[in-house]
Amino acid sequence: MASYKIDEKGVLLSCTACGQRNRLSWQRINERGRCASCKRDLPRPSLTLEVASPQQFSAMVANSTMPVLVDFWAAWCGPCRTLAPELEKLAAVSGEEFLIAKVDTEALPSVAAQFAIRSIPSLLLFGGGREISRSAGAQSAGALRNFVRKALAGEVFT
Repeated sequence: MASYKIDEKGVLLSCTACGQRNRLSWQRINERGRCASCKRDLPRPSLTLEVASPQQFSAMVANSTMPVLVDFWAAWCGPCRTLAPELEKLAAVSGEEFLIAKVDTEALPSVAAQFAIRSIPSLLLFGGGREISRSAGAQSAGALRNFVRKALAGEVFT
C-alpha cells in the first residue's frame, strides 16, 4: 500500500524535480508548497497518509487546515482490504479538497478506542479539529467522495 510519511508537524514528501525531502506543515497543508532546494511547486498529497502514533493522529486532526477522512482498519479485515484500493483512487483525485489517512486499529488501539470504533472499516471525517461525520463499511471511491462532500456542505474551515 503506497502512502506518505507524516509526523507531528506535517506531511513529508520528496520533490519530484530534485528529490529533496520537504515537509508540508499541517497549518499550511491547504497552500501550494515549494521545494526548499529547487523552489519548484510541490505536489498535493495524492496518496493516503499512514498514521504511526497517537501523537501524529492528534496533531493531524487538531492542526490540519484541510478536512481529513480517516480510515480505521486492520490487516486481517477482508472489507478493509477491499476498501484500500478505493481509498487510493480517491486520494489520487482529492488532494485539493481533503486528505485521506489510515489508522491501523491493531497498532493504535488507543486511537480507535478514543473514537469508539467497534467495527472496521470505519471512516471518520474530521475538520477544524473535530469529528464531522462517520460511515462504516467498504464503499467505492465515488460513494466516499459523495459522503465527504455531503458532510462538508456548509462547513467552514480556517
